[in-house]
Amino acid sequence: MKTKLYLLILGIFCAATYFGQSANYPESKKIEHKDIYHGTIVEDPYRWLEETNAPETKQWIEAQNEFTQKYLTKIPYREKLRRRLEKLWNYERYSTPFMVGANLIYSKNDGLQEQNVYYIRKPDSEAEVLLDPNKFSDDGSVSLTGLYFSKDHTYMSFGLSRGGSDWREFYVMDLKSKKIIGDTIRWAKFTGNAWYKDGFFYCRYDKPEKGTELKSSNEFQKLYYHKIGTPQSQDLFILSDPNPKRLLGAAVTDDENFLIINVYEGSSSNNLLWYKNLGTDGKLVKLIDEFNAEYEFLDAIDGQFYLVTNFKAPNKRIVKIDPKNFNGNNPETIVHETDEPIKHASILGDKIFVVYMKDASDVVKVYDIKGKFLEIIELPAIGSVNGFNGSRTDTVAYFTFTSFTYPPTIYKVNTNSLKKEIFIKSNIDFNPDDFITKRIFYKSKDGTKVPMFVVHKKDLNLDGGNPTLLYAYGGFNIPMLPSFSVPRLILLENGFVFAMACLRGGSEYGEEWHRAGMLEKKQNVFDDFIAAAEWLIENKYTSREKLAIQGASNGGLLIGAVINQRPDLFKVAIPMVGVMDMLRFHKFTIGWAWVSEYGSSDDPEQFKYLLKYSPLHNIKEGTKYPATIITTADHDDRVFPAHSFKYAAALQNANSGNNPILIRIETKVGHGAGTSVSKSIDLYTDLWSFVFYNLNVTPIYK
Repeated sequence: MKTKLYLLILGIFCAATYFGQSANYPESKKIEHKDIYHGTIVEDPYRWLEETNAPETKQWIEAQNEFTQKYLTKIPYREKLRRRLEKLWNYERYSTPFMVGANLIYSKNDGLQEQNVYYIRKPDSEAEVLLDPNKFSDDGSVSLTGLYFSKDHTYMSFGLSRGGSDWREFYVMDLKSKKIIGDTIRWAKFTGNAWYKDGFFYCRYDKPEKGTELKSSNEFQKLYYHKIGTPQSQDLFILSDPNPKRLLGAAVTDDENFLIINVYEGSSSNNLLWYKNLGTDGKLVKLIDEFNAEYEFLDAIDGQFYLVTNFKAPNKRIVKIDPKNFNGNNPETIVHETDEPIKHASILGDKIFVVYMKDASDVVKVYDIKGKFLEIIELPAIGSVNGFNGSRTDTVAYFTFTSFTYPPTIYKVNTNSLKKEIFIKSNIDFNPDDFITKRIFYKSKDGTKVPMFVVHKKDLNLDGGNPTLLYAYGGFNIPMLPSFSVPRLILLENGFVFAMACLRGGSEYGEEWHRAGMLEKKQNVFDDFIAAAEWLIENKYTSREKLAIQGASNGGLLIGAVINQRPDLFKVAIPMVGVMDMLRFHKFTIGWAWVSEYGSSDDPEQFKYLLKYSPLHNIKEGTKYPATIITTADHDDRVFPAHSFKYAAALQNANSGNNPILIRIETKVGHGAGTSVSKSIDLYTDLWSFVFYNLNVTPIYK
């Protein structure tokens, strides 16, 4: 026993020595490269890392991954965390079902299957496998991105992503025989399929040059129609926009009378709304041709269009318009705007189901088709809802409810009586009764009241010594709502406090909340996050030495910015797939689409505020940074991985303290969607090992 204890202590001592300032990071050479922005010279010594296919970049990636894995393998309880993650993850889980004609469609994972399997079930019969994505690859790197059904339910098209890339391949299945037929669509991106008669509409780009598929800018998206049984080369071109930076989306109404076309400029929610009458000459009608608001098409009923819009209603309302007699200013309001923003709406069984957000938690209300309020669908706790998808003829609707400690539970609702019942409830090796969820409000730097969820064991002692993970996003009109996460259970059962701040930039309080955290007001997002950390410390939940922070994508940018601005406030930082170079993000893949959210260095005034907070450009040599583990992936063509490469190289070079700066570069993975179960377990084994070790927390597992 003494020998075992001695070896454990020796292993930790050796690891600490290895992790200290004396560790030699892999070499990240500096080159002489300077750009001039509106008279300002900006150095970019790691520009060479943008050539992700270059041999020296590949050598750098290999060396960094080897260094990171050497670090992590020295943590003595790493495998204990992995085993617990595997046990927690190994439970049956289902997606929210939806009806296709008389068939129920849903996905299921038995526990540790790499990808969810899709099933089809007729009333009063056993479920059959509809599509198993696990058969498309041996390692789970091919994932399903969507199912699309013809109006007569004869065919199903489906999208595949390889290695997590945003590029899509579409295939077609005969639903009766379950056979995949010969139709194949390639080089599609940011699109689904909209079925019309014996084919479907979809969007694609021109084939990129070989070797640039995951890097080159995506411009001039085009809308096509594919007819079943013909090669893609014969697909009918429908339209494109002369502006290369616009994105298209297509839908066909259930009665197949109208093709609805949405046009977006970048990531802004504001859109144009065009349509073609498919029953007549199909002439393009530009119904709404100004980017003055968001218009979400719900349904066409008796030739009238039902829309969700924030036109003259920042929290959104539901309107009806006559497409033959509309001047842009005369929509008829069906469901009025309230103090609670609309998150989602759908028309099912001639009723309008509306999901609202109240202080970052969902509320479901039901109206008749004329907008008369009928009922609130009661939810079991503070949480979030997904579902209520289907068609106007459906007599049942399904939704999934979840919260931080409430595993996903699927409910079935009768659209006539509005009575609900539990359809499927997940069972997991975790007792939610041991924990409590609080929704608190704190003040940001400018006095703005910001909501934050705090989750922990019921017997928590507020002594300032609890390990804590603070998570946030803060951007792109995306709300942070309560949700269930298997990896977070590891933290909670080991005495962590989990906190999620609902920063400005999201949609928790509508479009005004979003605009308060974008463009020149982006600093509000960082101030909100820093204030959340300070609140947790001041209220004795944790201390600076016990506080870890995490964010992904735009949230990765958030983490990079706040550890530059307040490196003293956090002990551990996890910036995941982050946008780190705010001067060049618009040069790669779909990055140009974020200019509406961030601004662009091409603009003299926007350049000034981007330079002030850009994570890469505000790293200061001689600073003691938190222990940081950066994550990215080789197939991430949403946020180009060179963001993280350059950021890691600069941070390693600048850090003067003993805290480690690591980068973890995954293979055959993209921005996150479709990541296989085993890859997810690998990732969180590494992340939580890093967090536990650097917060000096020993897991409870034997």
